[in-house]
Amino acid sequence: MPNPRRRPSHRARLAVAIVLPAAALLLAGCASPTAASPEASPADASAGFPLTLDNCGTEVTLEAAPERVLTVKSSTLELMLSLGLADRVIGSAFSDGPLPDDLDDAASDIEVVSDKVPSQEATLALEPDLVFAGWESNLSAEGAGERDALAKLGVASYVAPAACKGEGYMPDPLTFDEVFREFEEAGDLFGVPDAAADLVAEQRAELDAIEPNDDGLTALWYSSGDDTPYVGAGIGAPQMIMGAAGLDNVAKDVHDTWTSMSWEAIVDANPDVIVLVDAAWNTADAKIAQLEANPATAALPAVQEQRYVVLDFPSTEAGVRNVGAVASTVEQLGALGY
Repeated sequence: MPNPRRRPSHRARLAVAIVLPAAALLLAGCASPTAASPEASPADASAGFPLTLDNCGTEVTLEAAPERVLTVKSSTLELMLSLGLADRVIGSAFSDGPLPDDLDDAASDIEVVSDKVPSQEATLALEPDLVFAGWESNLSAEGAGERDALAKLGVASYVAPAACKGEGYMPDPLTFDEVFREFEEAGDLFGVPDAAADLVAEQRAELDAIEPNDDGLTALWYSSGDDTPYVGAGIGAPQMIMGAAGLDNVAKDVHDTWTSMSWEAIVDANPDVIVLVDAAWNTADAKIAQLEANPATAALPAVQEQRYVVLDFPSTEAGVRNVGAVASTVEQLGALGY
């Protein structure tokens, strides 16, 4: 059933062109958005449209700001809420955990349409203008629908750029400058550049106010896995957060966002602290139990002295909660005596 709160008034005005040839993509400047119309005035509600963006290798052209948006993943919903766009979200799906308190009230009227990625049928039933996806894999035949198929049905799609995996599109490395640029791009996409500028200014100020730990601590970012642990590597959000907090990532030399790492290598690295990602499907407590049950890791001083930093999963994906994750990391290090 379509959401009764809003009826689609301009979906026909949204157009999407799918996958430019490789040469054209290079000429387009890879992940940089095409400049908006120079005649547009920032004070005008229609400023910046029509707008064309090169998004993970898909050219997205919008004649007007989307008004009916389906968000997939916590990072996309939280960004919409932070930009003051709760009234444009017709549904959210595949959330990674509870919303933070400062955003929870704004989402009170937003329907949770699925705990997982909704099917294309369920997606189309909502009659969205645009699907805002946290991962490229959310837009697949098994998920909300392939991007070209959705476009043919008049539904635009946009992937959080930090999640792009294609060569020339994946941030390498991810930085706070890139995260903030993505906020500004979303501001252009949804026709609220001033709100995006305010959000970036606020977060830059919060980040600048954080004093990183200066004890020269090494750290392991333990995300998931029992037999083979999955850890934060050298170019993604874990590295960005740990680096800003003053921690030296033991897996920083692995040129990837995440990587598998043997328990033997972790023991050899002997990290001073261990950052634990707390997710509903793999809690921090479960990871602590794993570390204490494994005879090799149980002997690590960080485990014996419980030198843990715990971060909620949604704060560890590129988005509006990353600055808060840095602040929390520094605060928890202080509580550990550093």
